[in-house]
Amino acid sequence: MAEDRPSSSDTSQLEDGKRVYRQYCASCHGAQGEGMPNWEEQNALGELPAPPHGPEGHTWKHSDAMLYRIIAEGWRDPWNKTDRLTMPAYQEVLAPSEIRDVVNYLKTLWTQEQRRHQADESVENPFPNLLPANASPYLENQLRIVSE
Repeated sequence: MAEDRPSSSDTSQLEDGKRVYRQYCASCHGAQGEGMPNWEEQNALGELPAPPHGPEGHTWKHSDAMLYRIIAEGWRDPWNKTDRLTMPAYQEVLAPSEIRDVVNYLKTLWTQEQRRHQADESVENPFPNLLPANASPYLENQLRIVSE
């Protein structure tokens, strides 16, 4: 891919991420990642609406590990006045690879500078290791090589 695109060279994974995003995320975050109106202000329930995922949002400030965790486990903004998860958990709905694909798709919505910042944040906080505990060192090494 061009220098200003995400590091993943597998366009089919990006297409899969876009498909999953449209199916599960777009209803709150918008088809183009634009978020809900007035996303920086609490609504009548005292909750912050879904933020945009594009350059104007803050998704790009989070590491791969954090974004994966938010999608998998859900999120309740600490400033919300309610106790519910305003971002639902998807770990029982999406496969780990689908969550990774969505995060990688979101990276296509950011500027090159934002992608660099997010990559730096992810160096020490990468996607979780999704290999089973009994995976062989050979397999682990092969997956590391493929992902580089």
